[in-house]
Amino acid sequence: MASNPVFNRFEKQLSEGGYANFGQGQSQQGNPQQGQPGRPGRPGPQDIGGAWGAGQDQLSSQQLEQMYNQGTATPQQTGRMTLDDVVMKTLSLFAIVLVVGAGAWIAAAHNRSLGLGLLGVGIVGTLGLGLLIAFKKTLSVPLIVLYAVLEGLFVGAISQAYEGQYKGVVPQAIVATACVFIGMFAGWKFGLIKVTERSRRIFGFAILGYFLFAIANFVLTLTGVFESPFGAGGTGWLGIGISVFAIGLASYSLAIDFDTIERGVSAGLPEKYSWLMAHGLVVSVVWLYLEILRLLARLRD
Repeated sequence: MASNPVFNRFEKQLSEGGYANFGQGQSQQGNPQQGQPGRPGRPGPQDIGGAWGAGQDQLSSQQLEQMYNQGTATPQQTGRMTLDDVVMKTLSLFAIVLVVGAGAWIAAAHNRSLGLGLLGVGIVGTLGLGLLIAFKKTLSVPLIVLYAVLEGLFVGAISQAYEGQYKGVVPQAIVATACVFIGMFAGWKFGLIKVTERSRRIFGFAILGYFLFAIANFVLTLTGVFESPFGAGGTGWLGIGISVFAIGLASYSLAIDFDTIERGVSAGLPEKYSWLMAHGLVVSVVWLYLEILRLLARLRD
């Protein structure tokens, strides 16, 4: 998420206050000086006087009072992103991942070859589409939804494979992921886990390095250079250390997601960015789950 060029663009805007007044133009119509300072969307004395001077229809004192007491426009009315938007879209994407994942699990359990095929489609699809979403200049909701579908195929197929080899490992990974998620949110919320511009840059380089390592590890394992199905380190201490490092990266990715969402809501980002926020959060949670699943499997061996 930290390396997503789309996020980089609005991170710069957030730092410069570029979205501070987003949506105010929609809540102010007519007189450009409408409303008092700090009270957007409410008519001020100039507006009322202008209405009378322009020869508009006579307004009763009750109507004038209603105009003056009119509530400030909500973020939904001005097209700005809210926390509810992010939560609902995150739940929607999670639902897609879970439903598709359940289908992929069932298919893989009944047909191993089909399961391997779904796993391959999921890996290639999420990798390619993830890069497209990251580097695409405009946000595309259909691509984000499609990514959730492919992610579901991958998660369902690989989870079934792990569960078939190591009984009970999937429920353990789910519980552990939920605990880490709650712990990271609490740590970030109470200020125990800090997210700064410097930590974002360090995380960006770290995740890039791990991404390149993961690709190389996958290729070398697939070609038989590494005998262990886990690749570099196998089930030894080196392999366990690699998994712990990856879990640390995925965990801190959640803190960055939480911080970015909060900053985006506070700055009044356009509502469409709630899809990108939700996408980033789902990707981080799934990544964390997969790394925990991998670590538990290593420990079983």
